[in-house]
Formats: sequence, C-alpha cells, structure tokens
Amino acid sequence: MFKMNQLAVGIFLFLSSFFSCQQKGDFQSMDVEDFDTLIQNEDIQRLDVRTLAEYSEGHIAKTININVMDGSFAAMADSLLQKDRPVAVYCRSGKRSKKAAAILSAKGYKVFDLDKGFNSWQEAGKETER
Repeated sequence: MFKMNQLAVGIFLFLSSFFSCQQKGDFQSMDVEDFDTLIQNEDIQRLDVRTLAEYSEGHIAKTININVMDGSFAAMADSLLQKDRPVAVYCRSGKRSKKAAAILSAKGYKVFDLDKGFNSWQEAGKETER
C-alpha cells in the first residue's frame, strides 16, 4: 500500500512539473534608459499594449497600439508587426506588457519589454505625445 501511494505521488509530481514548465516565451525586460536607447534604432517596432483610452491620454512616439486584453491580440499583432524586426513593448506598469511579450516571443518575435511601463517612462521625464 505504501509503495502504491509513493507511486501515485511520484506520477502526480512528474505530471504537475511537466505542465508547469510550459514555455512562457523568451524576452528581455529593460529599464527606461536602456529601452530609450533601444527604440532610437528605426528598425525597432514600438508597441503599446494598453487600451485605446490609455493610449489616447499619452504614449511614446511612433507606437502601434494593440490592446493585449483583446481576444484578437495575437492575430492583430501578426497583421501589423513584422517578425523579422524586433518589437519594443510597453503598458502602464509592466504587467500587461510582460503578458504581450510572452505571447509575441512564443510566436517567434524578438521582444524587449519596458520593465515598469509607461509610468516609469513618464517619471523619468521622457518625451511623450498624444
């Protein structure tokens, strides 16, 4: 009986570790200064993943806006972004952009994430537009 319990626990641990190790995407998070330096390169695509209302209140220049919470985010990204060019992504605080970065990198994009989001960009006194 004890060996059966051990076997059951072993199988459970094996299966749970298997499912918890699913690929979440591979991307690099950056602080404001590194992100600013990165996006000076014209080859970098800029992506704001906040809502349209947030985007309208202010954003980094030359960005595309696709709400990551929209069910068609991945399809819209594929239609608007080029996979052969890196993507610099941000949101308000950095949480949604990490979700977007994981989605995009899992789809084959090279992604850079603004770690603490647009809030940190504004706090650093970086330029924005409406």
